Amino acid sequence: MIAASRRFVIGLALAGTMLPILGARAEDASAVQAPIQALYTALEQLMKQGQGTPFPQRFEALAPVIDRAYDLDTVLRVSVGARWATLDDAAKKALFTAFRSFTIATYVANFDSYDGERFEILPNLRASGSDEIVASRIVPAKGDPVRIDYVMHQNNGWRIVDVLLEGTISRVAVQRSDFRNLLASGDAEALIASLQRKTADLSGGTIRS
Repeated sequence: MIAASRRFVIGLALAGTMLPILGARAEDASAVQAPIQALYTALEQLMKQGQGTPFPQRFEALAPVIDRAYDLDTVLRVSVGARWATLDDAAKKALFTAFRSFTIATYVANFDSYDGERFEILPNLRASGSDEIVASRIVPAKGDPVRIDYVMHQNNGWRIVDVLLEGTISRVAVQRSDFRNLLASGDAEALIASLQRKTADLSGGTIRS
């Protein structure tokens, strides 16, 4: 069930030494972890609904959870990099709309069935400057767990700004590399079109941003 395609998920480049916060107060850790817990609760519900529930309906149910858990503005800006400052407001808005839809559709497409998996949030936080890293794993009924950590930043509450696969591989760094080629023309049109195509493919043509 935990296929390689599920190791997608969405940052800031990590810098400096990351140390476990063994003495963090329970209420502090709980506040940082809360968006991840809400995301995992929603994903479990999504998986149990399965493909018997139409994709658009699952998309609309998950969308507000993603909006609360992620700082998608920051994720997109960092993924685009220096080219972001050269885009006009209309291009930024269109790119954000396409990126948001793609992010939600990716979750819906990859978490579409349930086979006894469980989500575990590990207790200790790790610091990275002013950010905190929440460690977690997805444990299948059979097979090895998949480690997924989240870089959390305070912006209207704690929100996700990067996802680290196996605790080290930055989704945003991978995304930034992918985006670079599509932005080579100097505008955002190719990237917007690519994200829209991917969203349509993931949703079987039912979602078009």
